[in-house]
Amino acid sequence: MSEQRLYLALGDRVIHRGYPQWGRGSVVEVMTSSLPGGLCLVRILFEDGVERSFLNDLNDYNCCYYAGVRLETEAEA
Repeated sequence: MSEQRLYLALGDRVIHRGYPQWGRGSVVEVMTSSLPGGLCLVRILFEDGVERSFLNDLNDYNCCYYAGVRLETEAEA
């Protein structure tokens, strides 16, 4: 099994391309399993006041990146 490739880090500012009504978000927690094959999760607090959790491993096709979460700096480019 390959090593996890994390997309987001604590404090990163993001947007969700599919849900602009959520507003900007900030990563408030990163949870990474030390077990092989374990999950990597991030919790993001969006401007609408809701915390949402996403997978954070770019090796997983369910990663938040593939779901539409983008760093603000990537979204502006």
